[in-house]
Amino acid sequence: MTDLHRLSIRELSEGLANAQFSSRELTEHYLKRITKIDAQVKSYVTVTPELALAEADAADTLRKAGGANVLTGVPIAHKDIFCTQGIKTTAGSKILDNFISPYDATVVAKGKASGLVTLGKLNMDEFAMGSTSENSYYGATANPWNLNHVPGGSSGGSAAAVAADLAPFATGTDTGGSIRQPASFCGLTGLKPTYGRVSRFGMIAYASSLDQGGPMARSAEDCAYLMNVMAGHDAKDSTSMNQTVDNYVANLNDTSVKGLRIGIPKQYFNVAGLAEDVKARVEESLKKLEDMGATLVEIDLNMTESYVPTYYLIAPAEASSNLQRFDGVRYGYRCENPVDLMDLYKRSRSEGFGKEVQRRILIGTYALSAGYYDAYYVKAQKVRRLIQQDFLKAFESVDVIAAPAAPTTAYKIGANLSPVEMYLGDIYTIAVNLAGLPAINAPVGFDQNNLPVGLQLIGNYWSESQLLSVVHQYQQVTDWHTQRAAIAEENA
Repeated sequence: MTDLHRLSIRELSEGLANAQFSSRELTEHYLKRITKIDAQVKSYVTVTPELALAEADAADTLRKAGGANVLTGVPIAHKDIFCTQGIKTTAGSKILDNFISPYDATVVAKGKASGLVTLGKLNMDEFAMGSTSENSYYGATANPWNLNHVPGGSSGGSAAAVAADLAPFATGTDTGGSIRQPASFCGLTGLKPTYGRVSRFGMIAYASSLDQGGPMARSAEDCAYLMNVMAGHDAKDSTSMNQTVDNYVANLNDTSVKGLRIGIPKQYFNVAGLAEDVKARVEESLKKLEDMGATLVEIDLNMTESYVPTYYLIAPAEASSNLQRFDGVRYGYRCENPVDLMDLYKRSRSEGFGKEVQRRILIGTYALSAGYYDAYYVKAQKVRRLIQQDFLKAFESVDVIAAPAAPTTAYKIGANLSPVEMYLGDIYTIAVNLAGLPAINAPVGFDQNNLPVGLQLIGNYWSESQLLSVVHQYQQVTDWHTQRAAIAEENA
């Protein structure tokens, strides 16, 4: 079969169960596509053909023995921020270019236990710091819809791989929009779960109070299959919540769009820099939901102007602390011929970290330094609580909140936006991480340059099933999630 990459996760599962194709055949199909197409997209940092085929053969053997589950033998690719035993794990950084993890992240281990087949590791902005996937030691990833544009970031490799049909679904992480924004730029569905829903154990830390792993795929249904694997309590992660986990696939039709109250923050649709095409596509999608029976309710989110300054104090401060461990001594890159210990530290870090990572470390270190800690970091934490309360007040009158996922479509590669311009592009996503809320991106059309536009729906705590269900039902009456870039239509 030459079109296996066009099948949904459910169709792949059913095809394997009905012996229409084997896991080896499916895995070989994806590996051939990666070999043929990824030189143009550059979504993978590491491809693992030997491991993938061995896991596929094991899945086929298990299926013949009657021990398979719903995802046994389905391929997946992981963002290169998740530790993978015996496979290089770089976080997109030179400083970890030689690091081979001795253990699996919980998300990876759960995937293996579910019978998923690992195709490889996906490119990303270095240490998840960026919105374009250009901040990678391994070079920029291209957007499959237009190879001259970025796929978004930091999970740009994950988004590009799925959008080019180089993996049926992928893991991503979201610290300030790093699942939702690349999903928007690449025409995918991407879910950022409630903080604590998915284990962070083995996920290389950027900002520990903001980081959260989640699924990226073409549809809400495909994301639901991966959420069934990823979600759940993990004793190895002290921030993992021991909260009942839903069967996200079984619950896809549980939320009725009829009567759903969708909050429309008036501040969000008056943001300077919101592209007219993006605004129009989002408003059209909301009109469609209204036609399906939802009620649109105008709301106020009065803390909107505080999002960017609050996030860009807290996240760099936590990054400054987390990235202290990369010192050139214990693991990772080490400079050559240091003259003393201080020289070893300085040159290993300045040579090993890229410019954006160094910038955020410096900002964070400054915010945490004596004399500025109370003025900046502590004040930002207080404002963070006000942002959370702003959302909770809104949820007293609405079920979900709608917004664009990003104010524009994908930037051109090499656009050289200033750091401030890049940070302002996160206006619609970062507050969700500050508040710890779940949110999802759904593709809702294209701009005049045929670049995808995304609708973001924000839910209250632990409402992942509701978000997936609403998007799933929207996707039953629209076909934006089935649209494919020309490069994805190529057969291996």
